[in-house]
Amino acid sequence: MRVFWIAIALIGIVLLLLVTNNDAGSTFGIANDSFARLAYFGILGVVVGSALLGSGIPLSHSLRNLAVWIVIILTLVTGYQYRYELQDVGHRITAGLIPGSPISMRDGDGLVSVTLAKAENGHFEVRGQVNGETVPFMIDTGASSIVLSADDARRAGIDPDKLNYSTPVMTANGLANAANITIDSIKIGDIERRNMRAMVTQDGRMDGSLLGMNFLNTLSGFSVRGDRLVLTD
Repeated sequence: MRVFWIAIALIGIVLLLLVTNNDAGSTFGIANDSFARLAYFGILGVVVGSALLGSGIPLSHSLRNLAVWIVIILTLVTGYQYRYELQDVGHRITAGLIPGSPISMRDGDGLVSVTLAKAENGHFEVRGQVNGETVPFMIDTGASSIVLSADDARRAGIDPDKLNYSTPVMTANGLANAANITIDSIKIGDIERRNMRAMVTQDGRMDGSLLGMNFLNTLSGFSVRGDRLVLTD
């Protein structure tokens, strides 16, 4: 109880000094903001120190516990300061273990970004989800639309045999016909779009699927940073 009243008295003195010296802008030659922070940590130190001394725990044990907490706090502070570097390391490890894995991040404003690593073939590839099923995509800014291979369409619950292939498209295997469809849901990491226009190519005409500009144009931005592609919702 004595410590409580001492802390209250110190807080009162600090507030009185700050109010009195508000116009001057400094207290004892120290800027008021800096003085307030210094006083805060000083009062906190008095309270913590008094609590340790009055707890009945041997001083050596108290110092050891205090050292452990200091290490934990310093570790957390260091992790926060180097959070972007650690995210980059985690991204590289995950991408190495599971190629095409999207790494989603959300900033303090709630803005979602998804980072993709460049594949060994030099292209950006990602394991997306179409109608809840995993579909591997290659990012293709030259494609105006999302294009699904027949196999990936089947994986997403779309029957290629019931489609009307009336739109000519150019694929890596040459000219082919594609069918226009609407995808209920497509997700790249934590970025999701619904009712997206897409095309499905005939069986055997494409080995994989393309993530085209009609998806990329729904984003607020996308940029290449070295061997990473960052999509921003």
